[in-house]
Amino acid sequence: MQEIKDQLGKVIQSLYGLDFDSEVAPAPENIEADYSSNVPLKLAKELHKSPMEIAEELSKALKDSAFEEHICRRGKYGATEARDDGPEGAFRKNTTLNATPPGFLNFTLPDEYLSEQIAKLNNDFEENISSDEYKDKTVVCEFSDPNPFKVLHVGHLYTSIVGDAISRLYEYAGAKVIRANFGGDVGLHVAKTMYALLRDERVTDLTIEDIAKCYVEGTAAYEDDEQAHAEITKLNKEIYRINAEGEHGRVTDLEGAPRPQLCEDGGGKSGRTRPEVNLADLYWQGRELSYDYFKAFYASIGLKFDKYYPESTVAELGLKTVQEQLKKGVYEKSDGAVIFDGEKYGLHTRVFINKEGVPTYEAKDVGLIFTKWDDYHFDKSIVITGSEQLEYMKVVLKSVEQYAPELVEKTNHLTHGLVKLPGNEKMSSRKGNFLKAVDVLDMVRGALKQEYDSDDETVSLAATKYAFLKYKMGGNIIFDPKESVKMTGNSGPYLLYACVRAKKILASVNNASEEHISRRGKYGATEPHDDGSEGAFRRSIVKDAERTLAKKILEYRNVLTEAVTEMAPHKVANYLYELAQEFSRFYEHCPVAGSEREAERAQIVKVYLDTMAHGLNILGIKIPEEM
Repeated sequence: MQEIKDQLGKVIQSLYGLDFDSEVAPAPENIEADYSSNVPLKLAKELHKSPMEIAEELSKALKDSAFEEHICRRGKYGATEARDDGPEGAFRKNTTLNATPPGFLNFTLPDEYLSEQIAKLNNDFEENISSDEYKDKTVVCEFSDPNPFKVLHVGHLYTSIVGDAISRLYEYAGAKVIRANFGGDVGLHVAKTMYALLRDERVTDLTIEDIAKCYVEGTAAYEDDEQAHAEITKLNKEIYRINAEGEHGRVTDLEGAPRPQLCEDGGGKSGRTRPEVNLADLYWQGRELSYDYFKAFYASIGLKFDKYYPESTVAELGLKTVQEQLKKGVYEKSDGAVIFDGEKYGLHTRVFINKEGVPTYEAKDVGLIFTKWDDYHFDKSIVITGSEQLEYMKVVLKSVEQYAPELVEKTNHLTHGLVKLPGNEKMSSRKGNFLKAVDVLDMVRGALKQEYDSDDETVSLAATKYAFLKYKMGGNIIFDPKESVKMTGNSGPYLLYACVRAKKILASVNNASEEHISRRGKYGATEPHDDGSEGAFRRSIVKDAERTLAKKILEYRNVLTEAVTEMAPHKVANYLYELAQEFSRFYEHCPVAGSEREAERAQIVKVYLDTMAHGLNILGIKIPEEM
């Protein structure tokens, strides 16, 4: 398909002087062709010609161009057929091109061409599927971004899975990818948590659950108690100072550290802040506990970050940058705070430095942009957040655009919606009624155990990842654990089963065929021997199911190209589901082991398995040995 697109694009440029997207897609089922293009219909308005006239012109030009060497003699409606003397690698004998009303170009490929392409993939799948679009380029992909002193929720799980898949897409395209994680180790949420922790008897034996509970308690106090509000505000400034001093503050009593009370009569759990607890020690203990918890969770889903950026490490640079640009008029003073007037650009106004002189999230994000640039000099920076951050990030990036437009140009902000269970209400970490990331994984494990009496972690994790990745990023997702583990339909386990079935077919071919086709290889699939002729699959494909499966396999590289360009792993996920469906039809109609076409069909199965394994690997999904 890519060869057709490339040649069609050259002909459009030659005829009309236009750099036009020569769209070519699999032909609809009611069209007797393999691929179809509606480019003549799209060109009609611009060229002021009828679509059919354009179709005929393109068809003739293709015949007269280098394409003639591959396709060649004229047929019905401008149809062309291939010569036998064309160069290798393109369209062979009996390939046809039809220009049909009201303005379509329809291409039909010969069995021999499909055979050759499958043989190429069989001989060296990785080489023939690889891309160097981002070779020697650096991509920083920032996602998940949990805040220390909080528990990971389902949104973090979702962005972790999607962010890793996007990272893998760019790695496929040849990029050096840095998986980055940005989290708020300073800020009001920390001060709220510390306020409650300082009153908790369990500070010497903390768990992440204790910390999360204290955040809820501290938030309630901040919102409902004026005195607590003032004390938390002081704590916030003190925590910034602790970070500025570094971890040596852990062993030094902090002069003037706040020792607030919950209420005037000394009520609450312990009446007042425990004087023997050092604020810096407690802060560093909680921070370390949080990061250990994050790393352990990410490891459980097969993810490792290359760089963690605590907010405290970028806050100073953000503060300094905003102050410098304040002097140049990018930011301005307002009631003692420093703001960016986004209304000048059709956005809203946001505070970058508050009245106490403390940098806000906005200023920290400014610092993060420049810190990532200093660290990596990236060619592309991807930031993935929830959709509620869309307008916020527009303001931050618009402000930076005024003095570092080249960095903003390299930055892509992607957003996603909420993840909910069927019938679930809106959740909030500040209220403590949110769905934890571990809860989701446990639900899927439970559903798999109930449905199939299985505790296979590989299948469970595949079910979770695929359930998120099959959706286009942006909208809300209703996540149903029971649906995610089904062996039928559009699910991770269905794809895994389709792979395991292919493995069994390859294992069942007789020794002579197996020797001719394969030896064990990457992704649990097989690799070709160098013996035998130029490929076992040189003979014509005689079954429609074989032909359809081969064509679907050959679409994969185009799918990957689109997925990289659009940063859209759902395109890979949906393609794999369609491919597995085609394989199921092939399996039903085309016996492999013991058939007279055993070698040819086994080769299709082998390349199918390689394709599935490669695509699932991009989604971060492993194939089990058996199911």
